[in-house]
Amino acid sequence: MAISRPKNHSVGVGPRALTIRDVAALAGVSIATVSRVMNQSGAATPATAQKVREAISELGFRPSQIGRSLKTARSRTIGVLTPSLSNPVFAESLAGIEAAAQRAGYSVLLSTSHYDLKRETAAIETLRAHWVDGLILTVASADQSSSLDLLDAAGTPYVLIYNQPTRTDRSSVTVDNVAAARDAVNSLIAQGHSRIAMLSGVRASSDRTVLRHQGFVAAMQAAGLEPGAALEVDFETLEASQAIAALFDATNPPTALFCGTDLIAISAMKTLSERGLSVPLDVSVVGFDGIAVGAMLQASLTTVVMPVHAMGVQAVETLLIKLSGAAAGTSMLPHELRKGGTTRAI
Repeated sequence: MAISRPKNHSVGVGPRALTIRDVAALAGVSIATVSRVMNQSGAATPATAQKVREAISELGFRPSQIGRSLKTARSRTIGVLTPSLSNPVFAESLAGIEAAAQRAGYSVLLSTSHYDLKRETAAIETLRAHWVDGLILTVASADQSSSLDLLDAAGTPYVLIYNQPTRTDRSSVTVDNVAAARDAVNSLIAQGHSRIAMLSGVRASSDRTVLRHQGFVAAMQAAGLEPGAALEVDFETLEASQAIAALFDATNPPTALFCGTDLIAISAMKTLSERGLSVPLDVSVVGFDGIAVGAMLQASLTTVVMPVHAMGVQAVETLLIKLSGAAAGTSMLPHELRKGGTTRAI
């Protein structure tokens, strides 16, 4: 960025604290423009907004006190961003969020990203434009997110849910995705399966999927087995026929599937049935999430169960701590493996 540093200023040291005026000078824009970008309260071109964000980053500016002075009134509203409501796992955690928020005297404003990074960014901007007091978010990547970088710079309180960041400065409520996936795959290995493949959502859209794949690989390698194919299924369409064909038209097809979500597992079972394959007689299937419908299938789904309602409640409680000005870390809630009728020993 072709900007010049304000005179008589050195980053991190100096006779005075950094102010919004320094950001404006470095970015070559007005103070009002910086305020609009930081608070997403007005129009700014993408190029101008980028200049402001780069100036904030270069100066190491932490504008939380400025942000609080610009917004002295509380809206008693929590903004929530979730990837989708078509997956019951997110709907159930939202129920927990709403229940806990209501008890604390807050309302909830909801938006969805549909696993699209541009929509995710726009949704976060829209929620902030509605002056929410804080945010509960599920994002594509907890460690590499320009939207979270901007929230950090603006001092906007937020808590991640489902995301499992490596960064300790980003509060989260989640489960250990790697360990949970490892447990699921180990249950298949214990039943004698050695040819195990993974069906997952698009990994670029979900850091949870990346971690679950890591757990899959770790379990296979620990057992001295070659990790099978890991094929992706679109989170929205859940169309598994192409992935199933790639696996079962090949020589030595898998005897078991580990699926990154329960909905992917259910879609895979439908496609397997259409191909004349029986679950679990021909293929064992394990899911991940623990949605209620999985237990209602004719052969109940073997799956990793997350305490999703409790995760929603905990996310609100963590956000309230942050709204009080106190620090809050990551809560790692326990998971369990629910054994059902979609797996068998071979």
